[in-house]
Amino acid sequence: MAGDKYPSMSRREIEGLVADGRMVFILDQYVIKADAWAPYHPGGDKAIRHMIGRDATDEVTALHSAEARERMNRYRIGKVEGRWTNFIPPIQGGKFRPLSEAGEDVFDNGPDSSATASSSVSTTASSDAGSRPPSPVFDRDSDVDASLRKRPAPAGVSSAASTNSDYSTDAKDDGMSFLNTLTHEQIALDREKYPQIDNATQDNIVSKYRALHQRIKDEGLYQCNYWAYAVEIFRYSLLASASFVLLRWGWYFASAVCLGAFWHQLVFSAHDAGHMGITHDFHTDSVFGIIIADFLGGLSLGWWKQNHNVHHVVTNSPEHDPDIEHMPFMAVSHRLLQSLRSTYYDRIMEYDAVAKVAIKVQHYSYYILLSFGRLNLYRLSWAYLFLGQGPRKGPAWWHRYLEIAGQAFFWTWFGYGIMYKAIPTNWDRFVFFMVCHVVPMPVHAQICLSHFAMSTSDMGPQESFPQKMLRTTMDIDCPPWLDFFHGGLQFQVIHHLYPRIPRHNLRRTQKLVQEFCNEVGIPYALYGFVDGNKMVVGTLAEVSRQAAILAKCQQVIAASSDPLHGHGHES
Repeated sequence: MAGDKYPSMSRREIEGLVADGRMVFILDQYVIKADAWAPYHPGGDKAIRHMIGRDATDEVTALHSAEARERMNRYRIGKVEGRWTNFIPPIQGGKFRPLSEAGEDVFDNGPDSSATASSSVSTTASSDAGSRPPSPVFDRDSDVDASLRKRPAPAGVSSAASTNSDYSTDAKDDGMSFLNTLTHEQIALDREKYPQIDNATQDNIVSKYRALHQRIKDEGLYQCNYWAYAVEIFRYSLLASASFVLLRWGWYFASAVCLGAFWHQLVFSAHDAGHMGITHDFHTDSVFGIIIADFLGGLSLGWWKQNHNVHHVVTNSPEHDPDIEHMPFMAVSHRLLQSLRSTYYDRIMEYDAVAKVAIKVQHYSYYILLSFGRLNLYRLSWAYLFLGQGPRKGPAWWHRYLEIAGQAFFWTWFGYGIMYKAIPTNWDRFVFFMVCHVVPMPVHAQICLSHFAMSTSDMGPQESFPQKMLRTTMDIDCPPWLDFFHGGLQFQVIHHLYPRIPRHNLRRTQKLVQEFCNEVGIPYALYGFVDGNKMVVGTLAEVSRQAAILAKCQQVIAASSDPLHGHGHES
């Protein structure tokens, strides 16, 4: 159907479709109804659900090939005129009225909104939408333009204030108002550090972001350097061969170290393939990724895609991003102390007795937990594959079966061939297993490093995609000769803005992104590996401190027979 044949649809009509359960979003001014495609989507339906009622142009462009975008055209049902104002999607608590219900256009459809019409977009975020604990990421005045710091907090959001223990408790919320105060403070802090969430400012950021995307294409930075992968393959072969030879010699510890390093390096190429960053062909890169992840590493590429796509569209959201949902063992935001419901796992992340003990010491246990991260990935991979959580229709229907074959192959060569046949004693088996699984720990630290110390605030549905990615992600500064160790994860800011750029081109792209940030006034987070790790540990320690303050508030309430006034009565 030609562009002028699609009917123009009003905001009220689109709201009515969403209220009826339709998966509707905006792409290049066209209304896309994705219901028929959702069961076939290789990245799962959750990523689509977070785009319902929104202009998803930048998210779709970042994560999909031109061919995939072209296929989306068949799901067009109409078009919109002028600038689209985003709704809050249903999965995030947005409220929608059926078309049969009378009413004017609504611009604030949050769970606490009055659903009344408004002539302008509200720039205040939902009061409890999410935040992070105070972080040292931008504590220095030189990191942020002074004009951003002088901006007053908008109405409805409290200015940053002290969170000392002299906070007065309120019995009705069992200490929750303390956490809500922190949420308001962190939203206000982010609003001072980043550009305003108004139409003109965000439109300017989006326009320049899209212009940069075109410049990156014109400079050939989406083209893969296959010679770089020849070097990668040589490194992988060297580590695998060394592990095999040392195993034959009976040097089990050294063999395990080489095998762990082999797995550590493989993750980077699996990540590239999962983003179609090698050949840019969906099936070719998927097969490469499955061979690397499943056959050689024992991890599910399909699970990773489903998880990672959601992470890319709701980065650092405590309720929605699975990459920061590690309760009961770890919390990177004080909001997780409120027993939030995870929309990804579809369960309550209980702040229970186990969590209270674990979070108290999380800044000490952090690296220990990361050392066992690979074991958790096995569990998640098996659940994805054997419970059939991936797509069973569409272009990726057969990937699950290839992955299951890959799992069988992996546990044959590793579980039977090495652990059972090649190693003679149970103690040597235990040591080998532990060493080869602990050695890849740096990759888990590298992933966490990119986000754990960054903002977890929800700035509302009108924040642009590029600003959100820059606000929630940091890059790690390292010399070029160390790029092999970080595997592209040191350029997570660039990667989140343009996920399909091959990692060997990310260093060249970094300069362009820095220029973009300077032009639009968004702080670009770039820190050394050691300093970044200090920030992460500091963030965990701060959440632990906030948990202790919350516990004291609750103890005062519980111990007082007159909690509204904070006075106890002796018997």
